Amino acid sequence: MRFDVVTIFPEMFSAISAWGVTGRAMDQGLASIKTWNPRDFTTDARRTVDDRAYGGGPGMVMMAKPLEDALDAVALDQGAKKGPVILLSPQGERFNQKMAADILNLETVTFICGRYEAIDQRLVDRRVDKEISLGDFVVSGGEIPAMAVMDAVIRLIPGALGDADSVAQDSFMDGLLDCYHYTRPENYENLLVPDVLLGGHHAKIADYRRKQSLELTLKRRPDLIDRAREQGLLNSADEAFLASLQNKTGF
Repeated sequence: MRFDVVTIFPEMFSAISAWGVTGRAMDQGLASIKTWNPRDFTTDARRTVDDRAYGGGPGMVMMAKPLEDALDAVALDQGAKKGPVILLSPQGERFNQKMAADILNLETVTFICGRYEAIDQRLVDRRVDKEISLGDFVVSGGEIPAMAVMDAVIRLIPGALGDADSVAQDSFMDGLLDCYHYTRPENYENLLVPDVLLGGHHAKIADYRRKQSLELTLKRRPDLIDRAREQGLLNSADEAFLASLQNKTGF
């Protein structure tokens, strides 16, 4: 899968291209990143990409022309495999695991990483297909959100993880939060690994983990329980266990 990124800080993306799961995926040819600096598409000596906002107010606004020229170059380079343009923005739709899976189905995608106060809305209106937000908070630019989205997508590519079952067990893959996990030693500071995980009975372990996942999700993200129910991801045993929890704890 190919990711094109329009950013004034292309060096930041070495964090995802050179390290960990994402770096290995790129070494294996499963994914690639190409960065495009809008400063390279300016015509003045200072390589200006921002200016003051009409109507006043604090902060600068990224100009439409350098960004649009960068996007034209991206589209030309992508050719017939041109993908959608996504802007990382606090005003965007909140990113989730389903969105990561949807992006995985694309051959190419282009991210625009905003900086300063905002991007000229006319560029957004003309060229952006979708806006994505990581949540209800603001960071200094779109680079870190873009890398977070790419990481979430790349780990879903078959072969990117050493164990394919790791993806299936991730939080949100079945609509719920993941269960707790433990490793050696069996006794750490008088805290013991649950007995069921030590017995080697796979069906009992799976049942324990499923119930723990349900309980954790109900406690911390009850909205996900409602969504999983709407999507038909809960079976009768799940519903019976959730009912017992609610009767016991008053969730």
